[in-house]
Amino acid sequence: MTQVEHEENEGPLADITLAQESWMLAWQNMLRTGEQMVKSNGFLGKVRNQDVAIAETPDEVVFQIDKVRLLRYKPLVTVKKDIPPMVICYGLFGRQTMIDLQEDRSLVRNLLMEGIDLYVVDWGNPTRADQFLNFDDYVERYLGSCVEHVYEVYGKKPVNVFGICEGGTFAAMLAAFRPELFAGLALAITPIDFHGDQDNFWRGEGFLNSWIGNLSKDDVDLVIDTHGMLPGEMTGAIFSSLTPIASMTKYNIGLAKMEGNEPMMLNFLRMEKWIADRPDHPGEAARQWLNDLYRENLLVKGEFELCGEKLDLKNIKCPVLNIYAEQDHIIPVSCSKALGKFLPKQNYEEIGFPGGHVGVFVSRKAQGVVAGGLLTWLEQQKSKSTSKSKKKPSRKKV
Repeated sequence: MTQVEHEENEGPLADITLAQESWMLAWQNMLRTGEQMVKSNGFLGKVRNQDVAIAETPDEVVFQIDKVRLLRYKPLVTVKKDIPPMVICYGLFGRQTMIDLQEDRSLVRNLLMEGIDLYVVDWGNPTRADQFLNFDDYVERYLGSCVEHVYEVYGKKPVNVFGICEGGTFAAMLAAFRPELFAGLALAITPIDFHGDQDNFWRGEGFLNSWIGNLSKDDVDLVIDTHGMLPGEMTGAIFSSLTPIASMTKYNIGLAKMEGNEPMMLNFLRMEKWIADRPDHPGEAARQWLNDLYRENLLVKGEFELCGEKLDLKNIKCPVLNIYAEQDHIIPVSCSKALGKFLPKQNYEEIGFPGGHVGVFVSRKAQGVVAGGLLTWLEQQKSKSTSKSKKKPSRKKV
């Protein structure tokens, strides 16, 4: 090749060719994305509300106090497992329907299929009439009454409680306040230390903690005093802002990538239905959640008061299983694992799930890791309890 030919191949003509190829590739990608979106839009055009129903496992109301209902799920198998009943408690920032999203992604169904006697707390739909309800009400009065009802039905014997997110914080508080009700305490994605190990947060972890920590007490009070509640629309917007790219692209690029795949689309729509159903959080309880816990971190300091008494997490006497998500962008791992510092090693176990905050319950992988781990732990606790009861008392020498 001569010098002139070499210069021609490396000159403006080559640049034009590269530019054309880039434009062609971009155009092809646009066409491909358009085709994908047409397929997804076609599916959205024919899907109906009943097609994306959630929380369809049959249940019945067995106890009610004010707006709070205790639901008991109807058995799905004839053989009942010899394990104390379990009460599931979700938080006030979302609906408990997340644990029964659809048949193949349902913690509820997984437990029922193993013969567990299962209850769930439904907080109802708080309004401004409930704005003065606080932690005394939700932990001791409401959750305590629901657990006590199952305790009475079970022959005045301790029961298992499974608390999720804010509901896990409620459950841990109740276990410290009324330990006699608890045979076991399981927690998932639950904040205990609301500051966590901030020096070792991975990138993207702890944004919510930092954001709330930068609010003043007056900022929090102004929001609560203005609305009477912590509006669900506000908390929904805050959670969405923690993952801005995913929140901006899920309705366009995300939907296009599904190409109208029916199982994927229905799973996506059920998740969106759950996310959109975000109730208002009662004002006084929200004020305590943000000021006393997130800002002041009073629970791990031993200074948080329930019904006039300071709570000591060391009063939790039952076995504890703590499930956390390793990529949780809402509740940092160190905020959940902090509970282990307060409990004897023989009473405390952990399961780290390789996923995110909501994925602990709705991902396909979680059905084996979380539900399976929870069932194994329940059986182990029952086995330990049985072996202890079979031990003969030693004879004293006279």
